[in-house]
Amino acid sequence: MIEARPVPKKKSRSISWNSREGRSVIYQVVAIASIAGFLWLLVTNTLENMRRRGIQSGYDFMSQPFGFDVSETLIPYDVMSTYWTAFGIGLANTLKVAIIGIVLATLLGTLLGIGRFSTNFLVRKICYVYVEIFRNIPVYLQLLIWYIIFTETLPAFDDAWEIGNTFLSKGGFAFPWPVWKLGQSLALIGVLLGLAGSYFYARSAQRHFDKTGQRRPVLPVTLAIIIGLAVLGWLAGGAPSEWSLPEKGIFQVEGGTKFSPEFLSLLVGLVLYTASFIAEIVRSGIASVSLGQHEAAASLGLTKSMAMRLVALPQALRVIIPPLTSQYLNLTKNSSLAVAIGYPDLVSIANTSLNQTGRAIEALSIVMAVYLTLSLITALLMNWFNASSAIQER
Repeated sequence: MIEARPVPKKKSRSISWNSREGRSVIYQVVAIASIAGFLWLLVTNTLENMRRRGIQSGYDFMSQPFGFDVSETLIPYDVMSTYWTAFGIGLANTLKVAIIGIVLATLLGTLLGIGRFSTNFLVRKICYVYVEIFRNIPVYLQLLIWYIIFTETLPAFDDAWEIGNTFLSKGGFAFPWPVWKLGQSLALIGVLLGLAGSYFYARSAQRHFDKTGQRRPVLPVTLAIIIGLAVLGWLAGGAPSEWSLPEKGIFQVEGGTKFSPEFLSLLVGLVLYTASFIAEIVRSGIASVSLGQHEAAASLGLTKSMAMRLVALPQALRVIIPPLTSQYLNLTKNSSLAVAIGYPDLVSIANTSLNQTGRAIEALSIVMAVYLTLSLITALLMNWFNASSAIQER
């Protein structure tokens, strides 16, 4: 009978200067101690200086009434609402312009990037000129230009441009909006679930194609999933069909919903500016795909649009996604320039709070924490998307 081989004893780590592991541990301990010591010195000196100057500190003011009107709110608010509510409104307004801006800038930038490869001379040059103009003008100036356009060149409220039940004037862009009830909320949840289900179906269809070479229909099925779940949610909520239609009142357009000139200026400026950089990212990603891939697609009988959609773009994603993440982060952070045109974003609310309470460190720390959190979430989602769309080596 063969005796069992004794399990080798696990070597104990030697924490000494002569071992590599020991030096690594010592370096990390020194680094952490240095950072902690610097932060402690910074905080204690700041608190001591504030105490000597009689400056109050703390976040107790956040539960007090804000006492200042906010022009745009997505949640119920009045002047007696707390600072917490006001900061929540600022965060909601920031998210509103960031999410819509990222979607629109991605669509526009992708079209412009693909347009740089168009065989049509005019389309190719228009895309080139657009990129060179908008990416070389500071975004701050672009926001001011769009603000002047929306507040000075558009007609007054009485002479608003009207198409159906939509109005565009110096007062903003008003359009119909459903009266929000349970059905709309469930329909929105259905859309989100449909998007998640569509993603997993598309991944499953791609794996099936890789194994068998047979392609399943993706676009009609994903649309059916999204629309079907949205309709089911709407029906489950009682199928509400009431709409709020904008109409001309005495002093302004009443009813529906409205995008203010400040919001439109910020959104248009950020979208046009960021789309110019995204266009260059998409162009460089497509250019990184070797010419042989295009020739192979042509030899299979694929049209140019099919070769771009099925061959070039999927391979270009690994080059496009990392710098695209940086543009999403830049768009979100550039939204802080909204304070220059009077849009009540998070920074604008923080500035008002600072002027009213004198709590500069507290107000700025909230802004820093919010932007850091948004940036980390965006980077996390894009890293996950990058990993899931990476080409699998065999």
